[in-house]
Amino acid sequence: MVQAYNFLASWQLFPEKCDFQSGITPKSGNYKIESIRNGHALSISINWVSMDNEAFYTQYEIVPDGELHPFENQDMADTVQAEIVNASAFEVIFSKNEETVLEVLHEILPNGYMKIRQKGFIKENLPFTNTEIYHKQLSVLPYASSVGSVAIRPTKEGVIKHKALSAMEEQTNMQLDQIRQQIELLARQAQEIRKRKELSLLIYEARLGFKPQIGHVYHLYEKKDGSHMLSLVAPAEWGGKGPFKQFVSSVRLLADHTWVEIGQ
Repeated sequence: MVQAYNFLASWQLFPEKCDFQSGITPKSGNYKIESIRNGHALSISINWVSMDNEAFYTQYEIVPDGELHPFENQDMADTVQAEIVNASAFEVIFSKNEETVLEVLHEILPNGYMKIRQKGFIKENLPFTNTEIYHKQLSVLPYASSVGSVAIRPTKEGVIKHKALSAMEEQTNMQLDQIRQQIELLARQAQEIRKRKELSLLIYEARLGFKPQIGHVYHLYEKKDGSHMLSLVAPAEWGGKGPFKQFVSSVRLLADHTWVEIGQ
């Protein structure tokens, strides 16, 4: 079962990267593969939510030894055969009355995604191929909104999990949004403090011919030699930039002895 190690995870569906020729098109989905029976079998759990917000769920077990084994869902298949091809691929074949009804190939792609290709037949023996792409889910939640391959029906468990998932998503999204707003506020405050600090350093390096008073407005100019000077005289009183290279900004001294720009 060592070769199955790369597949043992909870995988989240990329609906926009999938191609469905048959069955229900999912809005979101999860495909979970676990090792059971001391590593001699695999458990596959499939959850998904349709475009109509209908919840689906199924679970089955396979023994990847290449041999035929009875399949528990006799409506779909009476035997199942699974084989791990290598560390990047394993295949599951469902048969009924000694005829293949569905082939499911699992592949780990070079980018780490998992690709599932399902090949089977719909009405009048028309072949179909469904292709699903998943990324490894970081969450370890025991449920998810999800897709599956096997033809299944809504179950009470699926509906319960869907409702719980919807409530969880609503609450966590609200909490994350609150945290995001707090982070954005702190980032803006940090940016404002950084600007005040840079402006204050510039002013305290400038020429001061007087003692600035807290709450008063002054005017910062750049001199022709590149140095700066703080003045009581506004640009309008000079009739422009005055005898300086350029006017920088009007500033006010705050109680914490930092300076804030207030414009001209």
